[in-house]
Amino acid sequence: MSTFVLIHGAGDVGWYWHLVEAELRARGHDVVAPDLPCDDDSAGLNEYADVVIEAVGDREDLVVVGQSFGGFTAPLVAARLPVGVLVLVAAMIPAPGESPVEWWENTGFQDAKREQARSDGESTGGTGDPYADFYHDVPRELAEEAMRRERPQAEARMGEPWPLDAWPDVPTRFVLCEQDRSFPPDFFRRLAAERLNITPDEIAAGHCVALSRPRELAEILEGYAAARRAGG
Repeated sequence: MSTFVLIHGAGDVGWYWHLVEAELRARGHDVVAPDLPCDDDSAGLNEYADVVIEAVGDREDLVVVGQSFGGFTAPLVAARLPVGVLVLVAAMIPAPGESPVEWWENTGFQDAKREQARSDGESTGGTGDPYADFYHDVPRELAEEAMRRERPQAEARMGEPWPLDAWPDVPTRFVLCEQDRSFPPDFFRRLAAERLNITPDEIAAGHCVALSRPRELAEILEGYAAARRAGG
């Protein structure tokens, strides 16, 4: 069985993954889902990776999964540990030396948001209502609990360059959320092709897929692990 290392996004907590964790544990896997020090102004991306690596300990057969802003941390972990598969779930894909602050302009994100808004006739992901932008397909009670658990995202070190010189030499997969109102699906299709030369696997869900479709996401993640063990 595998150990799934689940890395949450900005201003969040490991609890975000609790439903996916339950699904994976029911299938016999081990799971690590630490809280990153995202509310600590003194912590940067390397410190985020340190927290994850400490939580992993001596576990083996690792599948590292990063969601949203976790896409900046997950590759750092994969570069330092023997990881079988690296999975990005609706996640930002950094380039070498690119800071989180620079990512938004470098990737053309705002243009993609405007184009998406024009095509669907609404202000996609820009309503200011988190229940509409992030949790539109999450049960309301669960979304309210997620909101209660959120933490401030420290911005003090968001201008620091992503420290890797290249993407880690680890098989990488991307799970794209077809109903994502925060990151337009076409934007991630393009970015995954440009920066990783991969075609995403797609799921009918919004940005917070671990809360809205935990069973389906767990099945996808388990499938990646099984394919890796089989040499696929």
